[in-house]
Amino acid sequence: MLILDLLLGVALFGTLTSTIFLLLTILGFCRFLWQKRQAKRIESSIPEFPNVSLLKPVHGLEAQLKENIESFFRQDYPHYEILFAAEDPEDEALSVIREVSARYPDISCRILLTGTPPWPNPPAYSFHLLADLAQYEILVTSDSDVEVTPNYLREVVAPLLDPKVGMVTCVYRGKNAAGFWSSLTAIGMSVEMTAGVLVVNLLEGIKFGLGPTIAVKKQALQRIGGYQVAAEYFANDFVIGQLIDQAGYRVVLSHHAIKHIVSQKSFEKMWDNQLRWAKSTRFSRPKGHLGSGLIYAIPFGLLGLATASLMGRPLLGVALLAAAFINRIVESWVVGWGTVRDPVALKQFWLYPIRDLLGFIVWVASYTSPTVVWRDTKYELKGEKIVMRKIAETPTRGMK
Repeated sequence: MLILDLLLGVALFGTLTSTIFLLLTILGFCRFLWQKRQAKRIESSIPEFPNVSLLKPVHGLEAQLKENIESFFRQDYPHYEILFAAEDPEDEALSVIREVSARYPDISCRILLTGTPPWPNPPAYSFHLLADLAQYEILVTSDSDVEVTPNYLREVVAPLLDPKVGMVTCVYRGKNAAGFWSSLTAIGMSVEMTAGVLVVNLLEGIKFGLGPTIAVKKQALQRIGGYQVAAEYFANDFVIGQLIDQAGYRVVLSHHAIKHIVSQKSFEKMWDNQLRWAKSTRFSRPKGHLGSGLIYAIPFGLLGLATASLMGRPLLGVALLAAAFINRIVESWVVGWGTVRDPVALKQFWLYPIRDLLGFIVWVASYTSPTVVWRDTKYELKGEKIVMRKIAETPTRGMK
């Protein structure tokens, strides 16, 4: 009975902490809306937007690649250039880029071939070379699996007109392009990931970057030593934002939400993706990652149901599980729909409780070995710097 009492206590404590997190998320959502209104007012009064260089590495034929790339050519923005980087001249993404760019002759577009990156972090190396090639003071980096709306550049660049702001990043919603396993990753991006960002923005402000989009001033980047400082970091987006904050610039969370395309067709691909980023967070924000084990609701609800039932108190168990489901549904609606406008989070909200349970399992697994898989290559993470060393490789191309 002592063990059952202890387990029930854990379930009750977890229910309390996940409820507190939900309340913080709602407050974070309210702050996000307030900041959005403030930003909209500022944007409407900007007389002229600066020229921008868009930096985009590519790697193979990813899902919806043509649509993703074309969305960057369709920006409602005065003047900008798009610079692409690929390791291999035979990369299949290059033919897509040439096809799309031919339809937009007024948009300056260049392709840079980088060869095999000498740095452990390939995207950081691509950004380093592209930044040297860029004509303009403002650099906007984005992943190849990102789709944006025509107002993207205006809303992301606007905060950089403040001299105190050195970097802007933004939240994103997952867009499922494969099937069930992909849908779990997508709704995790829209809800779980965004909820964490909202709470951090509420409690301490943004002091890091989110990889799918980062807009930065060249002078801020140069002050921290350029992209070279991220050469051996797995989470180069996190590190760049952290160092820019430490250099005295403000890092701002944009109110713009982009679409992050998810195309993991198997459990293995989905699992590798989730575990990779969980381990990255474990090293980059060790205390926050440890505490995040208490923000999940469904695991504690299931523990409460099982424990209370064994103790002859089934109604208490059902109440704890019901509270967990309500918690996750509210979070799915407030964050997934209210913040990033993901229709799946609104209409298929039942997916998020499943994702919540999966997220807890991934969190536990993140404390296993320090190896991760990225683009069919295994890397080893060491120390707080998240040093990435290649330890194995398979010759599969075009996979992310």
